[in-house]
Amino acid sequence: MKKIIVIGSASIDLVVQTNKIPDTGETVLGEAFFTTPGGKGANQAVAAARLYDEVYMIGAVGDDVYGREILDNLIKNGVDVSHMDVIQNEVSGTAHITLFEEDNRIIVVPSANQHVLPETVLPKLEEFTSGDIILLQQEIPAKTVEAVINFASENGLKVMLNPAPYRKINVDLVDKVDWLTPNETESALLFEGKIDKGLISYPNKLIVTQGAKGATYYDNKLILVPGIERKVVDTTGAGDTFNGALAVGLIENRNFKDAILFANKAASFSVTGLGAQGAMPYRSQIE
Repeated sequence: MKKIIVIGSASIDLVVQTNKIPDTGETVLGEAFFTTPGGKGANQAVAAARLYDEVYMIGAVGDDVYGREILDNLIKNGVDVSHMDVIQNEVSGTAHITLFEEDNRIIVVPSANQHVLPETVLPKLEEFTSGDIILLQQEIPAKTVEAVINFASENGLKVMLNPAPYRKINVDLVDKVDWLTPNETESALLFEGKIDKGLISYPNKLIVTQGAKGATYYDNKLILVPGIERKVVDTTGAGDTFNGALAVGLIENRNFKDAILFANKAASFSVTGLGAQGAMPYRSQIE
């Protein structure tokens, strides 16, 4: 059975719900506060593991209470954590999220995630084989993302790069990945506002996610795979759910359009509950 390997961040989300965003120097009363496991890497790992059995996570947490909570949550959701590092005398990553009017604003503090480095990650990839899929995001150091893509290209591993949060990516790295999954904002930055030109340049590779509208790719023409609208409670983690589910669809050899539709369905469930992972669906729900 082919494996999905998620290499990325793991953190705890500190979430505030509010009906008013404070102006500079202003204090307002929030509606609710809660903590929940998050991080783009961990989110994608949980999303995939709820739909597929062979999911591994490579990353790092601190030797604090949040680190144990992160690992316990991954294990509970069926993610193999044998390749996770616990960094001594370091705190785990956190994301500080404000929920406001069906949208979110997020500040990420990487902390232990800065220790996800090439020298610790690449040796762990030696046990995986051609055809396994690596999921990457950009909440870990850029040199690690580059090293993993080059390693995968040389060893027959497939790579899906979710270029979030945005930072500049060399064209040669884009050429080496198998799938690239920016949202509209990230795509505009990657391709200098020429999203359609980017799609045409990378047929069946570049998938631009567009929220509830769906996701677009190019195969002799621009193809929009429609999203599924649901009552929105919290959009945090919807993109991560899409990526995790897309990896499952592709590793199961669904055709490209069906894999994207599968991912859209999963993402639509994820917005119906609080927290990045709270409403990520299980396979029975999608089917």
